[in-house]
Amino acid sequence: MPLPESITLNGKTHATADLSDAARDQVVNIQVVDAEIARLQQQLAIAQTARNAYVAALVAAADKPIEH
Repeated sequence: MPLPESITLNGKTHATADLSDAARDQVVNIQVVDAEIARLQQQLAIAQTARNAYVAALVAAADKPIEH
């Protein structure tokens, strides 16, 4: 994943080319974590959608009379 041309920290913009190797490593770490957070948010949305479907199925099943 390419580094951005610049980053803003505490209101100050820094060109990534001017950052130390250690600072650029942290930018990469942040990008990786941001990507993982986005992936987890997508997984959560999928799980919430499935849960809603299960609740709807439960409501439908609970509204049906028991067959004897």
